[in-house]
Formats: sequence, structure tokens, C-alpha cells
Amino acid sequence: MTTGRAAARAAAAEALAADPVSFGRELCLRALTAAPRTQGELAQAMRRKGVPDDAVAEVLRRLGAAGLVDDASFADAWVASRHGGRGLARRALAGELHRRGVDADLVRSALTQVDDEDEVVAATALVRRRLAGTAGLPMPTRVRRLSSMLARKGYSAAVAGRVVREALGAEAAELLGAADTRSL
Repeated sequence: MTTGRAAARAAAAEALAADPVSFGRELCLRALTAAPRTQGELAQAMRRKGVPDDAVAEVLRRLGAAGLVDDASFADAWVASRHGGRGLARRALAGELHRRGVDADLVRSALTQVDDEDEVVAATALVRRRLAGTAGLPMPTRVRRLSSMLARKGYSAAVAGRVVREALGAEAAELLGAADTRSL
């Protein structure tokens, strides 16, 4: 007697053998129902399930022609969302897109949405949000924690150092200004 999983695996193997293109298309459509995917992610999912390379190429061609898979639009939306929402720098965004199988030219094109000033503004906002959480710690610890947070989000050491220095300087000036007004 076969279990439910064994029966499902047998049915999937039978469907794959009968028509690998239809099997691959169904896999991709289920994946696309959950979230947008890149061609690289879909190709990897089909290969994991044993879909032959020629069928993978045909499925991706059809999905692209139907407008269901568009790596350029995916990359543009990914950059806008992840930079705006999580404050990720271009380096981190590029890494994420490369891991998702997006072509290097499309990655470069999508990253043009974010310039140097955008990165400084986003890094400054991230540091301001975390600054209060480091209050009371020794200055070297504060600098290290804030700089490390920015590094994990893909910011260069130069940008991180500049933004952290400016934020800590502004905080010190604000504290000194508040102390001056209390002495009046």
C-alpha cells in the first residue's frame, strides 16, 4: 500500500514523463501565484523537479511571451521596494538580484534608480532610527554597532563612517544645546 506522498510523487513522475513542458508550466504557475519570480528562480525550481533543459527553456520562453515573467520589471520593482523599505544599498541589492538569477545588465539598469545621495539619505535614516538604542553605551561601541548595521545593509565603510560621525555629532550638539537652555 502506498502512502499519500508516495502516490503524489508517482503521479508527478508520470506527469513529468508524459509532458515535461506542461509539468514545468504548472510548477511555474504555482510558484508565480505565491510571488513574482525571476527566470533564474523558475528554471532552478523546474530543474530540481527533473524537468529537462529543453523543456525549461520552452516554458520560460512561453511565460516571457505571455508577460508572466519579466526580469527587468522584477529587478526595477525589487530595487525600489528594498531600497525604500529596508534601506538597502546598491551593493546589497545587486547581490540579492544576482542570487535570484537576474542578468548582470538588468541589475545594473535597475540600480540606476538609486544614486549616491539616495544612499546617504537612506543610511542617515537608518542610523537615526537606531541611535537611541545605543544611548548609554561607550562611544566606540556605538560607532561599531551603527557602522556594522550599515555594512550589513551593503553600505561602504566611507558612507557608514561619514553618516555615523554626522549623526553622533548632531546628537552631541543637540545635547549640548539642551544643556545650555536648562542653565538659563
